[in-house]
Amino acid sequence: MPTPTAKLALADGTVFAGTRFGAEGEVYGEVVFNTSMTGYQEILTDPSYNGQIVTMTYPLIGNYGINPEDVESSGLSLRGFVVKELCREPSNFRSNQSLDDYLRENSIVGLEGIDTRALVRRIRVHGAMTGVLSTTDLDDASLIAKAQSSPVLVGQDLVKDVMPSGSHDWQEPLHEYLDRASTPPSHNSTPAAQSSRGASTPADTPHVVAIDYGMKSNIPRHLKSMGCRVTVMPGSSSADEILAQEPDGVFLSNGPGDPEPLTYAVETIQGLLGQKPIFGICLGHQLLGLALGGKTFKLKFGHRGANQPVLNKATGQVEITSQNHGFALDVASLPTGTEVTHINLNDQTVEGIRHAEQRAFSVQYHPEASAGPHDSHYLFGRFREMMTTSPRATSRG
Repeated sequence: MPTPTAKLALADGTVFAGTRFGAEGEVYGEVVFNTSMTGYQEILTDPSYNGQIVTMTYPLIGNYGINPEDVESSGLSLRGFVVKELCREPSNFRSNQSLDDYLRENSIVGLEGIDTRALVRRIRVHGAMTGVLSTTDLDDASLIAKAQSSPVLVGQDLVKDVMPSGSHDWQEPLHEYLDRASTPPSHNSTPAAQSSRGASTPADTPHVVAIDYGMKSNIPRHLKSMGCRVTVMPGSSSADEILAQEPDGVFLSNGPGDPEPLTYAVETIQGLLGQKPIFGICLGHQLLGLALGGKTFKLKFGHRGANQPVLNKATGQVEITSQNHGFALDVASLPTGTEVTHINLNDQTVEGIRHAEQRAFSVQYHPEASAGPHDSHYLFGRFREMMTTSPRATSRG
């Protein structure tokens, strides 16, 4: 076996030795795994991974390289990236650099060549746990001690690191992104996700305020594509600040970590309930549940991948969904009037709720998922219908 150039130590004393790629350095974080076979670039740029070291279960990662069109945020928020085998010579007409170079440019430490199956089995049996990934300290005892003394994810506010500092209007609809993504790089116009190339928005278009707790770019693209004017506001915004925008509906985004420390977000949502239609995704789903009076709990190893089966209780259909979360709503804590609309068929956890009186609903998974699946796109249409049939929309004629 070649001499290790990087190691990952878990808080339970397990150490994995392999080869460094990406940046050099040392990081700690909660070690988790994702079961997606594709979409590693979207995973890397998902702000919901703030505070975590992500392990891919698919064995070969990096084979189609990196391109500027598929990023889901303005930067990389994860702490480290672990793969079985790294492809150093990608082949794809859209690729303009390798995964190795991309991580190095963004100061993310990578580890390859370990037995990722053994690591995933350990997480599944013992649960997600804190780990230290290092290219500078290769002493097992030292790394284990660091992992055991590093902060755990529970109780931290990780949203403040990834939310925007101010508000802005979102311009790019989904079809413009798809057109740009299918065009060879030499023919692309600007890759900026917020570039405006469409006509001005009619005055009677539904106005959505999207509260950004670490939002993926494909969410406002979907909101824009269903005919909405979209204003993105920071997750720290108050109810009064949001209502001052005179929205027809409020969207609660995905984001990282434990929802219960985010008391400011819960208070904001409580101030919006009953005032405007509300649609939440992922962390937004958990925050809506807390605002309604429910509680959350930490899952043993979370749901992270593009193949999670979810039952739609109203239709009996099973939706294959993309998910990325480590916490869930406690069904027994949900107050009267809150209906469970979707459940996870792997572990029976809550995947969707609705409160008809408060005109609010949410799902734990990602109906906008990029690169997919797309079974749950209908939820955006449901949100638009709620907005256009609200008292304000009716009075506008």
